Amino acid sequence: MAIGIARRQFISGLGGAAVAWPLAALAQQPAVPLVGFMNTLSPETAPHFVSAFRQGLKEQGFVEGQNVAVEYRWAYGHYDRLAEVAADLVRRQVAVLAATGGQPSPQIAMAATQTIPIVFTDNGDPVKEGLVASLNRPGGNVTGFTIFGGGAVAKRLQLLHEFVPKIAVLGFLMNPTNPSANLELNAAQEAAHSFGMDMHVISASNDTELEAVFASLPQRPFDALLVASDSFFYARRDLLVSLIAKQQLPAIFYLREFAEAGGLITYGNKLVELYRLVGLYVGRILKGEKPAELPVQQSTSFELVINLKTARSLGLSLPVSLQTAADDVIE
Repeated sequence: MAIGIARRQFISGLGGAAVAWPLAALAQQPAVPLVGFMNTLSPETAPHFVSAFRQGLKEQGFVEGQNVAVEYRWAYGHYDRLAEVAADLVRRQVAVLAATGGQPSPQIAMAATQTIPIVFTDNGDPVKEGLVASLNRPGGNVTGFTIFGGGAVAKRLQLLHEFVPKIAVLGFLMNPTNPSANLELNAAQEAAHSFGMDMHVISASNDTELEAVFASLPQRPFDALLVASDSFFYARRDLLVSLIAKQQLPAIFYLREFAEAGGLITYGNKLVELYRLVGLYVGRILKGEKPAELPVQQSTSFELVINLKTARSLGLSLPVSLQTAADDVIE
């Protein structure tokens, strides 16, 4: 009898161990880190940016769905939604927050948390904007990448002037709700003055205003149009390019996707590469590096894209200088 009881106790003990071992093994598994990704655009307009971000993570050894999880939040070009987006991700206690799409995404992420590491994309001067203490030693919980948009505005106007030498009156389209609006506006005014051009400003921050501002313009009110860099314009690029085409206006934009949509000429940063770098920084922080010690980097990768079909429809000839300098000419 004693032997039988002992045997049953031994088997019972083995059963308990069999249950305990898997639980113990599970307890030893490291938790999958959760990354927050907020953007001023919509997922439909930015799938290539997401792919580049994932590539950057992968280069640091993190594969979404395997050893890292990502929560994506989009503002759909409406900046007033970003505060809610950032607050939601902070409530979820993400390990790192990628605040992308340019201003005001970085500023709103900073207002939402002073402890969660933030990796941003910015189109201004992050030191002057108070995002970081310095580019080399950001300090705090924030670092990222900037395109310093103001300098590129002057370059765009120079390229547009090469294409359309006789610009007496320049139109400048801006979104007044964009925190970088005045930075680009001032740069455009200074550049226009240097070329001896008069500049008229038109503005829109939603679909209704965008269509109304072009509907209210007389035919060819300007000799050419400079479009500010803005997530709302990017998300509505097909509509915007169509409205400009109806006015028969030569126009320059800030990203190649505008040329692919039928815009005349674009000059700006290769944002796909920028998002890959954001993924790299997020991965490095997940591995233990501190954002305060990761320098803010300025994007130096630019591309010039020309839509030759649009040029022909406007009766413009492609200058040899631009043909030589172009990274891509769309036939």
